Parts: sequence; C-alpha cells; structure tokens
Amino acid sequence: MWRTHTCGELRSEHIGQNVILSGWIQRIRDKGGVMWLDLRDRYGITQVVLEEGISPEETIATVRKAGREFVIQVKGGVVERHSKNPNLTTGDIEIKPSEIKVLNSSKTPPFTIEEDTDGGDELRMKYRYLDLRRTSVRNNLELRHSVMKKTRDYLSEASFIEVETPVLIKSTPEGARDFVVPSRMNPGEFYALPQSPQTFKQLLMVSGFDKYFQIVKCFRDEDLRADRQPEFTQIDCEMSFVEREDILNTFEGLTKYLFNEVKNIELGDFPRMSYQEAMEKYGSDKPDIRFGMEFKDLTTLAKGHGFGVFDSSEGVLGIVATGCASYTRKQIDALTEWVKRPQIGAKGLVYAKYNEDGSIKSSVDKFYDEKTLSEWMTSCGAQKGDMLLILSGDLAPTRKSLNELRLFMGSELGLRDKSVFQPLWVVDFPLLEWDEDSQRFHAMHHPFTSPNFEDLSLMESDPGKTRANAYDLVINGVEIGGGSIRIHDRKVQETMFKALGFTPEEANKQFGFLLEAFEYGAPPHGGIAFGFDRLCSLMGGSDSIRDYIAFPKNNSGRDVMIDTPSSLSEEQLNELNIILKKM
Repeated sequence: MWRTHTCGELRSEHIGQNVILSGWIQRIRDKGGVMWLDLRDRYGITQVVLEEGISPEETIATVRKAGREFVIQVKGGVVERHSKNPNLTTGDIEIKPSEIKVLNSSKTPPFTIEEDTDGGDELRMKYRYLDLRRTSVRNNLELRHSVMKKTRDYLSEASFIEVETPVLIKSTPEGARDFVVPSRMNPGEFYALPQSPQTFKQLLMVSGFDKYFQIVKCFRDEDLRADRQPEFTQIDCEMSFVEREDILNTFEGLTKYLFNEVKNIELGDFPRMSYQEAMEKYGSDKPDIRFGMEFKDLTTLAKGHGFGVFDSSEGVLGIVATGCASYTRKQIDALTEWVKRPQIGAKGLVYAKYNEDGSIKSSVDKFYDEKTLSEWMTSCGAQKGDMLLILSGDLAPTRKSLNELRLFMGSELGLRDKSVFQPLWVVDFPLLEWDEDSQRFHAMHHPFTSPNFEDLSLMESDPGKTRANAYDLVINGVEIGGGSIRIHDRKVQETMFKALGFTPEEANKQFGFLLEAFEYGAPPHGGIAFGFDRLCSLMGGSDSIRDYIAFPKNNSGRDVMIDTPSSLSEEQLNELNIILKKM
C-alpha cells in the first residue's frame, strides 16, 4: 500500500491513528535538533516533524540526504500540532514518522514550485509538468474539470445527446486559416482540422438528433494573444425546431447554472442589446457593462467653431471620466500618448475639466467659450469634478479607439471588478461585412447563418444592410459564446453563397453535401458555441486562457516543452509526397 490517506485529508479526528502518506517534498526546515518537512500531493500539504533522540536515526538520515521534490513515503502516527496553522486544511495535525522511504529522487527544480515562484513564463512553460504541481495551476484545472462536468450534467438533463464529430475534415475558404493534414493514401490531397463542427452538427439536425452537444477540440491557424490558442475547446450545441429566444433562454440557463454550481454566484437576467446600439454606446460588439461611461456624441455641438480637427471629422465622441477633473497636466499628457499608440490609433486627445468651483477648463479654450463647453457638460451628463475625454475622426476607427480608452479608464478607476459578472446578449449583427482587399462580402459569423426573416429580400437587393439572426453572449467585455439560427433551405443557402461571391460550381464543390442534405427534410434549427477556455479563465479571474489549459502553446504557437512544431524526416516527407521549397 503506497498510502492510506492523501496529504490534504488528515484532521483532528485522525489523531492517534497510524497512517501512510506519499508525495513530494515541498520544503525541509532543519533546526538541528528538530526538522520539519512539508509533504505535498494534489490534495494538500501535511507537516512531518522529526526530533533528534526521538525519531529513528535512519529516518532523520534519509531526510537529510533528500531535497525538494523528492518523492517519498512516510509511515507514522498522527499527533496534535503544537503551533497550529489556520492557513492549511491539515493545520491542526502533524505526522511523527516511524519510517521514511525515498521512492524517487529529484534534480533541483529550475524554479521554485511555490505560489510566489521565481520562474518566468517561458521557463515554466518549458517545464510545465513542474508548474502543474503549483496549487494555483492545479486549482485552475480543477475549476475547468468542474465546469466541464456541470456542463454535461445540465445539457444531459435537458435531453441533449453528446455526439463526437470527425477531426479530419475538409478545408473551407471562409473563416480563419485551417491547419491542414496531408493524406499519404491520397497523394496531393489534404484534410483540415476543424475550426468548429459546424456542418456536422447541422447534419445531425437533418438526421433528427434535435438536441446535440459536444465538448470539442477546435483548431485555428491564426495570430495568438492572451485569449487565443491554436487549439482550443468549445461547448458546441445545436437544437431543432427552435427560434432565437429558445436558444437564448436555454443557454442563459446553462450559464446561470454553471456560475451557481461552480462559483456560488447568482446571475440575474441577461439584458439584450442590438449590435448597432452596442457600437453607438460603446464602440464594441462585446461591451463591458460593469460600468457606465457610455459614448456621448458631441458632433453637432463641436462643429462650426473654427476648430479644424473637429470640423473635418465625421464624428466627435466623448466619455465622462467621473471625478477626474483633478488630473494633472502630466497625467493628461500620459493619456494623450497612450491613445496615440499604434494599437489604439487616435491622433490626439481633447479634454474638458468641469472643476469643483463650476469653472470649465479645456485643451481647446481658444475655440470654445465657457457657455459652449457648459453645453457639452450638460449634453454628456457631466457633474462637477468630472472630465470629458474626446476623440474625433472617421466614425468607425474613432469608436474603436474610444472603446479602448473607455476600458483603460474603467481599469484605472477600479470599475472593472473581476469578482463582478455582468452578462449581456448582443443580437442583430450584420449578416455580411465588406472587405476592401478582396472586394467582396464576407460572413460576419459564418456562411450558414440565417438572415433575419424581415431582411430576407435584402440578400440580393442590398446584402450589406441584411441583419443576421445571430447572437453573442458577452460577460465583462469578453465574448464567451456565439451562435445563430441557421439556414435550412437550399435556395436561401445558395443565395447566401452567391452574396459571398461563390459561383454555383464553387459552392457545390465546397458544400454540396450540405446543400443536398437540405433537400431531405432539414428542420429549422440553430445553435451556439461557448469558448470553454475563455469561460473558465473568466470564472477564475484570469486574463489568459493559457492558465486553464494543461499544456498550452506560447504566443508563437510553439510547445516549448516538447519542442513542436518540428521538422519531418526526408522519408516522412517522401511518403506524403511533399517537396519543401528551399529558402
């Protein structure tokens, strides 16, 4: 028997029992006459105490030869701890060992395996199997496990059936880049790894499986950031004979259930906001509504006063920074430099302070008198002590830049509390968006998204004005999930492909199997997919999904632990009929 109990299990009621524990040495404190050893496993830490003249000499000798991360077995009695530790679940007891056996030795770890580790990101990624021993990382994966289990519980109880779909599929031209896999048995042809199981779950609806789900790996060959990985996990769902409200209600219920079961947090009803309203108020289709600071349109009030920057702008937009009239010139200059960064994209920043004494001071006093500036304050709902921050230019990029400034100020003013969760459904997205480079429309979600019923006639006459019967779930400014009612009629799907620039031959080559399936009684259907990694990181209070993935890739898409991607041998390349271009 390797152990009778885990290192997080023993309590006061076990005092007097003889036990066997196995685990890793967290640390050893040797004071000469007394030694303390912290033994760690997945479940916690138990203190082992050895005393000269009382503990067996060979046991003391064994510990003195050991070091951090040695794997040992401890046999001994549970006793009351003299100096109790309220920070440990096992803090009321300790072990007096009769025998300690080294099960495996360990090299000195490249970083300290504690919460305040001295290891940087790349080093911990290289030795991820050691990083996973840290309590915080383990807790992240336990939360992930709990979310996964509760998801299956909820959906299974709601009569959803989990179905696995293929991993080797067909490459499609829409969406992000595919990862492709060469076929040895079919020279010159390739599989693709799925960006989502989209067409397969629609085919399951045609098959009569009216409620499907899958917790599924997906793959996208795209640039990486904190909330993206080349391989990621989705909660993928589809339902038949439903309208938008059926899906929103079902998955609002799932989200509430998960937060309640995993975090013990009660979420209220989820408000709905149109895409257009979100862009006008927040400049983002995934607004963080934990705080206000909505956009104020000053275009009419600001133009016509001789200030060329505003007069030549399509839009003049501002936000009210509550209590910020006390900002110094140095602080405002720093904000100005911040918005001029390339990733923010603004050319400059105009401010107007509404001082506590009622006076108004701005960076454009040369062009605007106090009466006009007072109208700005009234229009924006500013109070004494507040400051207006104003950007201008073409409407779309100005909204984007002001959204970044709003989020930055929200963080600076402590308004983005990670313990507060504010969900939101964003609906009525544009069906299509125009791409200047390719000079054609692209699907804002994907080519199988149904238009709003009342916009159906616009698909051919004015496709750019067509709204999608689509919806995104946003929590705290993070897109957690997205989906739509799908097209289930072949003629409508063909019209969609035409709007996207497909010839009938191209559409049939890529998606002929789906078009044909629609001719065999496809029911009305729709669905949604949750970004599972994002959901876990949000619930855990982290900005990076890597913290909730056991073996993630770095920002270059590399796994530095196993050193991949890597080259193939010439023999393998020949088998795959691949000839590498010489650089």
